Amino acid sequence: MNSRKITLLLSFLIFTNLFAQREFVFFGSYNWDKGSEAVYVYELDTESGKLTKVTSSSDVINPGYITISNDGKYVYASSDAKMPNGTVSAFAFDADKKSLTFLNQQKTGGENPVYVNVDKSGKWLINATYNIPTISVFPILENGKIDSIVQHFTFKEGSGVDPKRQEKAHTHSAVFSPDYKTLLVADLGADKILQYPFDANLKQPLIDSQSTFVSTKPRSGPRHITFSKDGKLAYSIEELAGMISVYDFSENKLKEIQRIATHPDKIKEGFESSDVHISPDGKFLYASNRGKENNIAIFKIKEDGTLESIGYQSVKGKHPRTFAIDETGKFIIVTNVNSNNVTVFKRNLETGMLKKVGKPVKINHPTCVKIKMY
Repeated sequence: MNSRKITLLLSFLIFTNLFAQREFVFFGSYNWDKGSEAVYVYELDTESGKLTKVTSSSDVINPGYITISNDGKYVYASSDAKMPNGTVSAFAFDADKKSLTFLNQQKTGGENPVYVNVDKSGKWLINATYNIPTISVFPILENGKIDSIVQHFTFKEGSGVDPKRQEKAHTHSAVFSPDYKTLLVADLGADKILQYPFDANLKQPLIDSQSTFVSTKPRSGPRHITFSKDGKLAYSIEELAGMISVYDFSENKLKEIQRIATHPDKIKEGFESSDVHISPDGKFLYASNRGKENNIAIFKIKEDGTLESIGYQSVKGKHPRTFAIDETGKFIIVTNVNSNNVTVFKRNLETGMLKKVGKPVKINHPTCVKIKMY
C-alpha cells in the first residue's frame, strides 16, 4: 500500500472515531444498602454488548424511575426521599467528560413517585405518584433545573375489584403520544387509562377540561404504555391480569382491538407484568414478567398492529422491573431488582429472539434503565 493510500486510510479512521456515535446506559436504583449509588451511567459497546461504568451519583434516595431529555443533556429521577415527600431531581450529563452533576430537586406533592417523563421541547416534566395518586407538571428551566409545580392533580376517587391492590386509584405511568399532543396516564388501581390533551406552549400544558378516560377490564391493572412509531396504535401492559391490550388510536381516542396474555396458558395466577417496548423497526413487541415467570415475552407485530406470541426469554435474574431497547435495535437491557443484576441480550433483527451476552452487571436493586445515543 503506497503512502497516499495509508494517509487516506488513517484520515478515515480518525474521522470515524471522532464522529462515531456512542450509547450510554442510565440506571436508577434503590440505594438503601451501604455503599450503593442512586444513579449509574455505563457506556454500551454496540458490537459486543459489554457495559462499562463511567460515573454514578448518590445525591438522591431510591430513584424508582428515571428519564433522559431528548437532547441527552439532562437526567431526571423520581424518588422517595422520605415518605410521604416524593421528589423529582435533575442532573446534568456531559457525554464528553462522562460526568453526572446534581442540579436541584422539587417535591411532587405525592407519595411513591413511580414515573417521570419529559416532553419533546424539553420545557416540561411530568411525574406520576402511586401511593398518593397524583400527576404533577413542572416547568424545566433553560439550565435543566426543575421549577416549581404549575399543575397538580390528585385522584381521590376510583377503585377496582382487587381489595389488596385496587382499594383506591394508583397512577403508575404518564406517557406521551409520538406527536406529544396527548398524555396517557395508566391508573392501575381504578382500571382506567386517562387521556389529556397536551400543549407545550401553554402555561399549564395539560388541558384538564378536555380530559377523558377509558375503562379497562376489571382487575386488569394497567401499568405501562407504549405507542407505535406513527402513533396510530397504543399497547398497554396490565400488571394484575398479565395481559397486553392493543388499542387503535388513529382517531385520537383509545379503542381496544385485541387483548393477549404475556404468559403461557399453564400459568393461571400470580401475574406481575411490568414493562413494554417496541423494537425500533416496529416489527416486535417485548413485555417483562416478574413474579413466577421472570422473563421477557416476545411478540410479532402483524400488519394490522395486533400481536402474535412467538416466545419467551428468561431474564437470568429476579423481578425484571424495567427494560430498554437500544437505539440501534441490537440490544435489550433488563433491570432485575431482587437479584441485584442487569442482563444484556442481543436481538436477532430478523426473528426478534434474544440471546444473553456477557456477564450480568452487578448493581444493587436496579429499578430503571434508559439508553441514549450521543
